[in-house]
Amino acid sequence: MKTWFITGVSRGLGLALAQAALARGDTVVGTVRAGAPDLVAGPGVLHVLTLDMTDAQSLPSVVDQAFALAGTIDVVVNNAGYGLLGAIETATDDEVARLFEVDFFAPFRLIRTALPHLRTQGRGHIVNVTSIAGRAPGAGSGLYAAAKFALEGLSASLAQEVAPIGVHVTAVAPGAFRTDFLSSHSIRKSEAAAGDYDASVGKAAQAFDGMAGRQLGDPARAAEAILAIVDAKAPPRQLLLGSDALRRAREKLDAQIAEMDAWEAATLATDHA
Repeated sequence: MKTWFITGVSRGLGLALAQAALARGDTVVGTVRAGAPDLVAGPGVLHVLTLDMTDAQSLPSVVDQAFALAGTIDVVVNNAGYGLLGAIETATDDEVARLFEVDFFAPFRLIRTALPHLRTQGRGHIVNVTSIAGRAPGAGSGLYAAAKFALEGLSASLAQEVAPIGVHVTAVAPGAFRTDFLSSHSIRKSEAAAGDYDASVGKAAQAFDGMAGRQLGDPARAAEAILAIVDAKAPPRQLLLGSDALRRAREKLDAQIAEMDAWEAATLATDHA
């Protein structure tokens, strides 16, 4: 049996993961912005805490409260977040600041607060839910990609820092899953871009609109995949979720390697003779 701390259990992947953990008898401390999540504790134990991810002052106390409730926490999941779509040019400072506050700085603060507890335990697993957008960015979601790219970089370095003390870190990058991520009460959109972006941002926006409710990914199956990695003796530091995420990641890596090869001479020419 494991004990989990999961942010954002009111819907989407967080809800599916919390339900899957509870169904097998685990203890879940989950956070919501308001109200009560639609979760059935079943054989598990559920604690719900209220947390606004933009409230930097209260976040550490909520994390400490979670550890106080559970005693020890085996898995910390940074799941809460949202997307911002639109051209980079049209995004406002306030839109970008709030996006990074929720999708990067809040997970960072949560990790910073949780680590003393995990170091005392001498074990634990931090799971940061990023996005395939953070590994293989596309037009129309550049700032969301930037926030998730930052969380990917933090995860990669953190994994190396905490490995000697028995703490694992996994960055989980989902593709498109059939949640309400693209719904009007979740996704945010910057002001429409000028016509010059029709071929890039406009095309991407049409694809996002047509995808809502038809995404390939099943949140329940994603939850089972995350259960599997936290149960593994040697969990991965990166995990892709979804066939679309796998395709995009491979295309990105292939293009990156081809470009490195094409410009290898210029790269090597910068060393001292």
